[in-house]
Amino acid sequence: MSYGLCNLSIIGVRAKPSDKSELVTQILYGESFKLLDQKEKWTRVRIHYDNYEGWISNKQFKNISKNIFEKITREDDVLCRDLIGIITDNDENEQMIVLGSVLNSLNFLNQKFYGKINKISQKEILKTANLYMNSPYLWGGKSPFGIDCSGFTQMVYKLNGIKLDRDASKQAKQGKFSSLDKSKPGDLAFFENNFGDIIHVGIIMDKMKIIHAHGKVRIDNLDSSGIFNTKLNIYTHKLKEVRSYL
Repeated sequence: MSYGLCNLSIIGVRAKPSDKSELVTQILYGESFKLLDQKEKWTRVRIHYDNYEGWISNKQFKNISKNIFEKITREDDVLCRDLIGIITDNDENEQMIVLGSVLNSLNFLNQKFYGKINKISQKEILKTANLYMNSPYLWGGKSPFGIDCSGFTQMVYKLNGIKLDRDASKQAKQGKFSSLDKSKPGDLAFFENNFGDIIHVGIIMDKMKIIHAHGKVRIDNLDSSGIFNTKLNIYTHKLKEVRSYL
């Protein structure tokens, strides 16, 4: 088994080994992964954090040894906590990183940009969620420069020390089942299509509001029917269930 590390700000992960293929997720700086299948220009990887698989360009990652991989993944994640941070690598080169990047592979820590979570709370989850406000929607995205609904919830929870799967349908199998009338700020609400399949997720806020990625990361009203967009005067998503993770 071979291993890799993201040494760029963001790597796009594709469904197939082609630049034209669907973006299924992203790997942020410092995230590690196993190399499953290597071709001339592309490598299929399994991301350590959530076991998500896809193809990345051979030009966009660094090969690492098993010892380094195990050392990095054995430690608690140290994460960038600003929208944008600047780090210096071992060659003294400066590089931009984004919110949620993993810094375990660096030899130093700048506490202005990152640090470990001391206490997981509803307040901290909502505070983190608001950092992504107005981030544009991007299918497969995980950064403030483009993010999808389940990428948004995964990253917010990751920054608060809680591990969620990548897709909304899998996140709905984690945590504890709840109901809207018993929900608390920070819980996740899941939404379904006409076939009952989960297609959307967002974070419940105070006063029956929800923050979610739909066009952009935005705040809308929430009730037992679903998400109500006051500007459009319509329901945009049908509520299926609520789950708690705290």
